[in-house]
Amino acid sequence: MKECSKMKKIKIKAKPVQKEHQEFALKSDYIRLDDLLKNVGVVSTGGHAKIVIQEGEVKVNGKICTMRGKKLRQGDNAEFEGIIYDVI
Repeated sequence: MKECSKMKKIKIKAKPVQKEHQEFALKSDYIRLDDLLKNVGVVSTGGHAKIVIQEGEVKVNGKICTMRGKKLRQGDNAEFEGIIYDVI
């Protein structure tokens, strides 16, 4: 029998996944995170937005954010379900 230690090790490099970006134009100085999710149409109600945010399903500027009232300003972004919403 062959020994397992003599088997070749194979390294697999995964390609980084390109995430979709969508732009959201501000109409004022800022928008709250829960309002952004409603405005882009990924949640239908404020209650739904509250749940996905508090369960850690949303990232703001690359970090999980559980504050539904988080103010997003020009240059910030929010990510939900693999789509990044850039605030412009």
